[in-house]
Amino acid sequence: MACLSWTFHSPSLRMATHAFVVLPEYPAQPQNTLILLHGLSGACDTWNRRTSIERYAQKHNLAVIMPEVQRSWYTDMVYGLPYFTFITDELPRLAANTLRVPVDPAHLYVGGLSMGGYGALKCALTYPERYAGCISLSARCSVQNKLKLIENDPEQIREWQAILGEDLTVKPENDLYALLARIQKPAASPRFYVACGTEDFLYSESVEMAAALQQTFGHVEYEEWPGVHDWVFWDAAIPRGLISVLPREEKAE
Repeated sequence: MACLSWTFHSPSLRMATHAFVVLPEYPAQPQNTLILLHGLSGACDTWNRRTSIERYAQKHNLAVIMPEVQRSWYTDMVYGLPYFTFITDELPRLAANTLRVPVDPAHLYVGGLSMGGYGALKCALTYPERYAGCISLSARCSVQNKLKLIENDPEQIREWQAILGEDLTVKPENDLYALLARIQKPAASPRFYVACGTEDFLYSESVEMAAALQQTFGHVEYEEWPGVHDWVFWDAAIPRGLISVLPREEKAE
């Protein structure tokens, strides 16, 4: 595999930004592309440092793009930068033009853990027609629940006001269940894989989201096993997620 630290100018962010990229070695061409999102305390290289994502990508001939979004919660921030627009509109186009990887809806996937799991679900539920599959690991699925936890924490309140606005209103575009309710009969149906450890503090949110997804989409796999909110669980879950969402003929033996 080739591992690249990719620095580039983002028109939507109006600045240079970076991503960590894993690509099949020349002359192999990736069959699919995964945009893999980091968690709240992570960065664009954390997946590569803490898991065997290189090995999993090689096994599936998969390009993996891991962008940097700071602590934006994958939103177009009220007082900040439009990271959701960057992830969904700009990044795939830049990756196709610069890295020559497939980003058409039949070959583009999105995944993430914790905050990144929320971001992955938000991408797939906002634009189900753009993604072939979505992997959500230990996701924070309710922004409202998060806000309840920080109501006595002035520092985190200020952080969330930058994201949502002074009144901390969770608009429909940032509410996963509101996004899901908008989808009646999806013309395109991504495959979903949801997993969470049974001792994870976000366990109940993953269980509830998986059940809600199942009511709308036909391809939803939910798994749980003993585990907490850590890299031991996520390194075990990401290869299972890839096997679940990738087309059968492209799964490893």
